Amino acid sequence: MARTPSVMTPLGSKAPGFILPDTVSGKEVSLEAAKGATATVIMFICNHCPFVKHVNAALVKLGNDYKSKGISFIAISSNDVAGYPEDGPEQMKLVASQQNYPFPYLYDASQEVAKAYEAACTPDFFVYDSNLLLAYRGQLDDSRPGNDKPNSAADIRNALDHLIQGKPVPADQKPSIGCNIKWRVVE
Repeated sequence: MARTPSVMTPLGSKAPGFILPDTVSGKEVSLEAAKGATATVIMFICNHCPFVKHVNAALVKLGNDYKSKGISFIAISSNDVAGYPEDGPEQMKLVASQQNYPFPYLYDASQEVAKAYEAACTPDFFVYDSNLLLAYRGQLDDSRPGNDKPNSAADIRNALDHLIQGKPVPADQKPSIGCNIKWRVVE
């Protein structure tokens, strides 16, 4: 299992806009329409990655715990489905249903959104403030498959709690680690 770290995009960067299909509802979702009043969490995930499977329950709990606090969550899969068919839209809809995702699960077929965000791995997390400026990027917490550390979402919770309280998010942030995004091979 590859261990690819986040790129760690500069804090304060503006969130790139997008309009992508939600595999659950079948509707187009734009960043502007889905953003939260307090913060927006953009998560690059996929179905097959063991790192994502490891955090799925924590993502559901996180989304449920914070959605009433003005926080919006958006999951995006950008993997090449030619090489990884289990990451395709129909399978995404199935996983979202099985996991009870409390957020849209969007499909980035062109991979342009992942490139715009400089997403490198699954899972890769980006937390934007109410003005869609990057306040946090990096890991969910210190837990990884097989390391026996609790899957608490502590790092993201800390960032969200700071934003809710109107305080700056601490700049000491650790990169996420996961499987690399499966880029389409261009011939």
